[in-house]
Amino acid sequence: MASIPFGWAIVGPGAIAATFARALRGVDGARLQAIWGRDAHKAQEFARRLGLDAHCVTPQLERLLCDPRVQAVYVATTHDAHAEFAARALAAGKPVLCEKPMSLCEADTRRLCAISREHGVFLMEALWTRMLPLYRELAKRLRAGAIGELRSVHSSFCFVTPYAARSRLFDPARGGGALLDIGVYNIAMSRWAVQCTQHAPASVVSRALHSRLAPGGVDVADVGSLRFDGGVLAQFTCAFDRAGANALELQGSDGCVRVPRDFWSAQQAEHIHADGRCESLHLAHAVNGFEYQIAEAMRCVRAGLRESPCMPHEESVALARELDALRALAQVAGGA
Repeated sequence: MASIPFGWAIVGPGAIAATFARALRGVDGARLQAIWGRDAHKAQEFARRLGLDAHCVTPQLERLLCDPRVQAVYVATTHDAHAEFAARALAAGKPVLCEKPMSLCEADTRRLCAISREHGVFLMEALWTRMLPLYRELAKRLRAGAIGELRSVHSSFCFVTPYAARSRLFDPARGGGALLDIGVYNIAMSRWAVQCTQHAPASVVSRALHSRLAPGGVDVADVGSLRFDGGVLAQFTCAFDRAGANALELQGSDGCVRVPRDFWSAQQAEHIHADGRCESLHLAHAVNGFEYQIAEAMRCVRAGLRESPCMPHEESVALARELDALRALAQVAGGA
């Protein structure tokens, strides 16, 4: 089954889509069949840079969605357009892997999940981090009680970029802001840690947030905390205006797990045991890390599933709900 050709289409040929296209080459049976973008010239340039056949570029989205060679669509537009194009693909009967965040609010994420159910078509939010080999190994350890009871989670995702009103990072109309663009990883992986150790859904009972807003009203920096049912405290920083360790640390009653850098794309971690012994883990990507979510989506589509157990609809809705709540606390422009 893995060797049978599986055709993908890209909607939104930008930088993230290029990472996806490169990873696709490392997935058995996967091939890129079609590309569509609102700017045809940019779409052609995207194909040229990646050494793809120019005939991959489709002038009309409708043609792509009717193409029988396309078995799934990867939506990689700016945040504000995720819901629109994911909905159009699902309604056309095409399975969808949608970049995070799946939409700009919980209501739209719920609507996409409902369309998936109504049409019986697969939908998954592209939270690739949860599917990396390192996190699959850590999940096994956490579920087996490797660090005892989880007490707290600490994470940061920070980088420095100059303010530019027309940049997608700072434009409220396009879903700009640190929480939606990078904070989604802090929240998603904090929830993942709680789920792995408590063997239950992660329910937030209180939250706090301090934010710095840009002139346009989006959040440039957020320092916050979430208290989960059961007492776990997750503290996080996401920011466009500062450097950070970009680490993830899970502190438990019998040990600690630390991902020392770039936790969202991690290949290395440290498992610090209760006796002080430090065990290093290294699980390298086969390509760039996106290949695992691609393979998972293909597995689910071939199995006739509407959602993946690795990133189920319920989790996407819960993540969107949390982002809504935090953006409301930040009082961002265009917030929920």
